[in-house]
Amino acid sequence: MIDLVLKKGKERSLLRRHPWVYDTAVQKVMGKPGLGETVRVVSNDGRFLAWAAYSQESTIRARCWSFIESDCINKAWFEEKIAKALRARKRLFSRTSAVRVIFGEADQLPGLVVDQYDNWLVAQFQAAGVEAWKDDIADILMRHCDVQGIYERSDAATRHREGLNEIVGVLRGLEPPQEIEIVEDRVRYGVDVRHGHKTGFYIDQRENRLLAQRLAEQFRALHGRGMRALNCFCYTGGFSLALLAGGAEEVISVDSSADALAMAKRNAERNGFSADRAQWLQADVFDYLRQARDQGEQFDLVILDPPKFASNHRHIDRASRAYKDINLNGLRLVKEGGDLLTFSCSGAMDVDLFQKVIAGAVIDSKREAWMITRLGAGEDHPLMMTCPEGEYLKGLQLTLR
Repeated sequence: MIDLVLKKGKERSLLRRHPWVYDTAVQKVMGKPGLGETVRVVSNDGRFLAWAAYSQESTIRARCWSFIESDCINKAWFEEKIAKALRARKRLFSRTSAVRVIFGEADQLPGLVVDQYDNWLVAQFQAAGVEAWKDDIADILMRHCDVQGIYERSDAATRHREGLNEIVGVLRGLEPPQEIEIVEDRVRYGVDVRHGHKTGFYIDQRENRLLAQRLAEQFRALHGRGMRALNCFCYTGGFSLALLAGGAEEVISVDSSADALAMAKRNAERNGFSADRAQWLQADVFDYLRQARDQGEQFDLVILDPPKFASNHRHIDRASRAYKDINLNGLRLVKEGGDLLTFSCSGAMDVDLFQKVIAGAVIDSKREAWMITRLGAGEDHPLMMTCPEGEYLKGLQLTLR
């Protein structure tokens, strides 16, 4: 067994079961491990710390499989971890056919993301360790999941940082259809797993889409009419369809992608929503918000769910300005008594900083706002408490007073 020896004092994070070993923490490597090979991580004085997958190209030099010395990282070990992850998500299938069944470090499978869309799995192998075990992992998934095939979307930037090439295509079983139809809380969505963002759909926003649907239902019950809502960065219409299902009278949805808007429109049609209740606008959201502000537009609910503005900590200042810009103008479009749902999926921006940025936007808007609740990802995207970096999706519900 090859030993990865840490510098003195660098064992502290692993003793707290943080799953990453950075290159700056490594004193020496006793041997020549291959890409993704399992190594034994030891302290400077030789104490066992973890079993980990080695990656000589990445600044995360090793990703930990287990902190138990008696564990043997083999096919049986992977079968146990995958089966455990699947059992933890089983009850979600009673309300949706789109579930993240494996979520990387949270399931002790760092670098592996697997989403189930109806009868297909979409897998991302984003680290050297899971890449090395790909064939075994795929076989295990096919045995344990009642699906027709696995489509691979290993095309994120993290692959390059691990010294891996992008791979996209059928991994096991049948080719998926052009659009896979899923059902979430009685709303139907089409998912393009080949070209869509991430694996094709933002599964992580499930609970927040349900919140939007309930806000629309409550608004109709209270006011005797449907709300007028604005969904910015709408992608394929996730929040928009939830609002329409909740009884919203008019939903204006804005995105820069014509392809995404075309699918969003098809999604509205597959649910039988009348065209006069939904407008799909192709525009730059920053520009649209300023124009709507200048035109005196007002909405009962505004949703801001932008793409990642900060890919790493070097981009935080620029991202903070972008978040403040859209939220300042978004706040000015909310009617008194209305709500703003605002999100960030930038892992480099922590919860406290995001809240401070939104507070700054509230101050500059000269509006009075209550924060009703903090929002985050669904239960199939659990946060490993010893790896806070896993908390990437964060949001706030504000009510304008």
